[in-house]
Amino acid sequence: MSLSDRKRRLVWHGIFLVLLGMLTGAVIPLVTNTRMGLSAHLAGVQNGMLLVLLGLVWPEVRLSERIANTTFWLLLYSMYMIWVATLLGAMWGTSRSTPIAGAGHSGAAWQEVLVFFGLGSGSVAILVAIALTLYGLGSRRTAGREA
Repeated sequence: MSLSDRKRRLVWHGIFLVLLGMLTGAVIPLVTNTRMGLSAHLAGVQNGMLLVLLGLVWPEVRLSERIANTTFWLLLYSMYMIWVATLLGAMWGTSRSTPIAGAGHSGAAWQEVLVFFGLGSGSVAILVAIALTLYGLGSRRTAGREA
């Protein structure tokens, strides 16, 4: 995938995730835990804006093709997974992973595990992706030549 393709896809997915976050805001009154519903709404909007921002700076990121591809997919996975896991937590009323927003609620054991996995894996993925992006922004090397 080319540099411009990654940039365009990150921006597209960012705007799409903002839309999903806005739609999530419309269903807050319908979820089991409205406080988590608000968290899901905010996660969608904020994660979407971060993807747009990362897409706009992507041409400045200097990484090998393999690492750039890994970073791209980690960014998408993490942003969507965090939104989905938070939304599921709101719908199911889970609280293991989010004791403050989930206070007074609890889901079935499998629901708690699924939300825990989604938030945990999404969090690890975004930490790795942001670290790689920072590395790529600080790198002076481009593919095969000095910048």
